[in-house]
Amino acid sequence: MAYTAKSYDHLKGGALKGLSDAQLDQHFTLYKGYVTKLNEIEEKLATVDNTKPNYSFNEYSELKRREAVAFNGSFLHELYFENLGADSDVSAGLKAALDAAGGQDKVIADLKATAMGGPGWALLTRNRRDGKLHTYFVAEHHLGLPIEQDLLVVLDSWEHAFMVDYGIARAKYLDTFVENIKWSEVSKRFGK
Repeated sequence: MAYTAKSYDHLKGGALKGLSDAQLDQHFTLYKGYVTKLNEIEEKLATVDNTKPNYSFNEYSELKRREAVAFNGSFLHELYFENLGADSDVSAGLKAALDAAGGQDKVIADLKATAMGGPGWALLTRNRRDGKLHTYFVAEHHLGLPIEQDLLVVLDSWEHAFMVDYGIARAKYLDTFVENIKWSEVSKRFGK
C-alpha cells in the first residue's frame, strides 16, 4: 500500500496566527518527504533478503531500523497539522481530564516546557494504563514514544517547524503554537 501525503493548504492564507505561508510551505515539503521515504522503505522491504539480519549492517536490518522514523515522521506531522486551527471548543470530558491534571493552563505550560527540552516532539497524551493526561518528549520521531497512549496534542518542536518565522526563538514559536491549537480536534481525539 502506498501512502499519500495529505494537503494542509487550508492552514495557509492567514488561517493560523503567527505562522507564515513560507513557514508552512517549508514544513509541508518536509512532511511530504517523510511520506515519500516511507513508501520507498516499504517498497524495498517487500523484496529485500531478510535471511541474514545483522546489528552491524544488513540492508534489511537498516531498513527496519529506519522504518519507524519515516512512519512516525509522516503521521506525527499529520496529527500536528490536524491539531492546528485555533478554536476553543473543549469537550466536557477533556475539560474534566485537564482539570484533574491541574487545569488547562498547567497542562499547556508543561507541554511547552517539554518542547523546550530540545528538538523533537512534545506530546500530550491520555495514558491508557492510568487514564491520566501525560506529556512526553519524543526524539527523532521514534525514540521515547511510550506505548499505550492516545495522542491528543502533537507539537512539532524541531527547528523546521519555526525557523522561517522565529529563527531560534523556540519559546516564541511555542506561544504561537498554543494560540493555534484546534481544541475541537483534541476533544475529538480524547473522545475516541
